[in-house]
Amino acid sequence: VDRKALMQFRERALNPEHPVTRGTAQNPDIFFQARESSNSFYSKVPEIVLDYMNKISKLTGREYKPFNYVGAKDAEYVIVAMGSVTDTIDETVQYLNKSGEKVGVVKVHLYRPFSTEFFLQSIPKTARKIAVLDRTKEPGATGDPLYLDVRDVFHEVGNKPIIVGGRYGLSSKDTTPGQIKAVFDNLKLAGPKNGFTIGINDDVTHTSLEVKEEIETAPEGTIRCKFWGLGSDGTVGANKNAIKIIGDNTDLYAQGYFAYDSKKSGGLTISHLRFGKNPIRSTYLISDADFVACHNQAYIGQYDLLKGLKDGGTFLLNCQWSDRDLDGKLPASIKKYLCGHNIDFYIIDATDIAAEIGLGSRINMIMQSAFFKLAKVIPLDDAVKYMKEAIKKTYGKKGEKIVQMNYQAVDKGIESLRKVKIPDSWKDAVEVEDVAEAQEPEFIKNILRV
Repeated sequence: VDRKALMQFRERALNPEHPVTRGTAQNPDIFFQARESSNSFYSKVPEIVLDYMNKISKLTGREYKPFNYVGAKDAEYVIVAMGSVTDTIDETVQYLNKSGEKVGVVKVHLYRPFSTEFFLQSIPKTARKIAVLDRTKEPGATGDPLYLDVRDVFHEVGNKPIIVGGRYGLSSKDTTPGQIKAVFDNLKLAGPKNGFTIGINDDVTHTSLEVKEEIETAPEGTIRCKFWGLGSDGTVGANKNAIKIIGDNTDLYAQGYFAYDSKKSGGLTISHLRFGKNPIRSTYLISDADFVACHNQAYIGQYDLLKGLKDGGTFLLNCQWSDRDLDGKLPASIKKYLCGHNIDFYIIDATDIAAEIGLGSRINMIMQSAFFKLAKVIPLDDAVKYMKEAIKKTYGKKGEKIVQMNYQAVDKGIESLRKVKIPDSWKDAVEVEDVAEAQEPEFIKNILRV
């Protein structure tokens, strides 16, 4: 620690022993002049920021600039954006360029002050059309903030590209590679749409771009897992623990996104986990999964649990049903999917196991060990060792009895898994229409039940 710098910092703090005047009101005779006098300071900021970014780049090995360009050197179509969506765009750009496209993305790291010089340096000279993505809505304006900045930069530039703007991600609306591809598809049109939106179906003012194709852009070998849980049943905590175990004890990269409904406790939770040998930049929810687990049997028939589960994938269901009960309990849509996509189907009665052990409704440790056995992200013996070490660390202060109960849960989760032999008859399963459900309004069926 630089003690001298620390002391200087402390001496600048507010102190009654040496009072200073700050934040006073200014009258009209001087306020305007005072505001304009700050111009020279703002004009120096980009160079200062660049200098520190260069130092950070040397320390971390990652290149930082006020504007970072990623993509083809001779790109014709470029997206400009800032924030976490740039990783999704980065993934999509790499994917499209491998297939022969000429596209790129400019990642904005210094928004204010906006440096015209640095921005123009980041844009390929070959760029013919640019799409600017904003994560905000400015009602009544001719465009959103970043779009207006970019358009202004090119105002006096000769042979300027066509520039359009669009919106994404309001209220954390998911933004996928397929939607980013739709932005590039829009740029390829003779007259690309301006003021567009992605991620929604705007059936009122018709601003949405059509997603013609969902694409898979994550690095090869990435394992994608999706968990349907009940708020407060421990599912989210167990998944966070799984990420920590894998991230701390292996060379694998790990990522987790957690979606909750507004009720939190007692409501629906969906955990989206990714693991892989390469850095994971997929800043969006999982649509195509290798492994799906449903921790609450009540969700069967309520949600499309298997949507996106890959051919040959694994489905784990926590339920209190026997193998015979499954034929009458599972909807025809699930039966047909399991059969038609060659899914490995496993069941476990974690609810009764947790009650027998004394854990009440906390099924998290049982389901976590079952996940490690089926997903095979890391060797099972290593997973058991790491889980029990985590249990000791987490519950050690609560007594040996609690620790042993959780040890039992880990062992039971592995021992109690049952693989279901899927009958050939399931491929022709027919849905038995529920009279009450058939009388439900379309809003209930297509909105609330989706």
